Amino acid sequence: MIVTSPEEFLAAWSPQRFPAAAPATARAAFLVAPHGFALAEESATDNRYMAMSQTADSLRALAEHAALAASLRECLPTIVFPGDAQTPDAVFPNNVFGSAPGRLIVGAMCHGVRRREAQRADIRAFFTDLLRCDIVDLSTQPLVAELTGALVIDRARGIGFCGLSERCDLAGARAMHAAFGLKLTYCFELAAGEYHTNVVLAVLASRALLIAADGFADPAAAAAIAQVYAPHVVQLDAAQKADYAGNAIALSPDAVWMSARAAASLRVDQRDALARAGFALRSVDLAEIEKAGGSLRCCVGEIF
Repeated sequence: MIVTSPEEFLAAWSPQRFPAAAPATARAAFLVAPHGFALAEESATDNRYMAMSQTADSLRALAEHAALAASLRECLPTIVFPGDAQTPDAVFPNNVFGSAPGRLIVGAMCHGVRRREAQRADIRAFFTDLLRCDIVDLSTQPLVAELTGALVIDRARGIGFCGLSERCDLAGARAMHAAFGLKLTYCFELAAGEYHTNVVLAVLASRALLIAADGFADPAAAAAIAQVYAPHVVQLDAAQKADYAGNAIALSPDAVWMSARAAASLRVDQRDALARAGFALRSVDLAEIEKAGGSLRCCVGEIF
């Protein structure tokens, strides 16, 4: 079922209809190293989070990324694929490659610099030859669907929250709904200037929420989502959103991961709210990588 209004979403939702029955967090993660790290000018046309006035330091980005991989391995198995200077945005693989049990989903990217990533043979082979996954390839279809950048998924319940923008159209939302095997997808417009849902919204292990309401075109859309996850809802302000506090992920039932910049932006009461929801806060410095317009969640591809 795909719905497009707060009223339809709340009418469709009930905990009995959508129990938390599937695994809420990934069984492994994959990253793509920032080799030849640079800021992609094409992506900057609709990503206002990119720091185009600053110089990118590829060695610092590699060091940050290595520290991220080492930290994540304390939580779950983590694989790192090599990067390529010809695809500078590849450090954010979750927009191009996603997974559901038995399936690799390949996204349909908005920009040409990212469409090149979708053709990577090594990541495809890892999922097909080693994990025995089938491929659902959206990259060949006439739509735009930037996977878990545009689509935030409550994995345990099979519910998707899809923000529509240049990076995802309604046809793309429908294709992702089918590809990920979702039961319910709520589609809504992002606010002007927002490019990805995972900057303004994070569902943490299917039981808590980080949400920046000003990232939604309709405040009622944000309120409806928050209603479902109350009382474990952390409302983020515009400054915290800009610091990537919404670009977070739970990779186990007991910890939420975000960048050091994002973690530093949280108030004491917000940290306490995460603790009450059962989450320890884990953070890694990604200051250099964040110049490219994404943060920790964008760096993490999930394997289910």
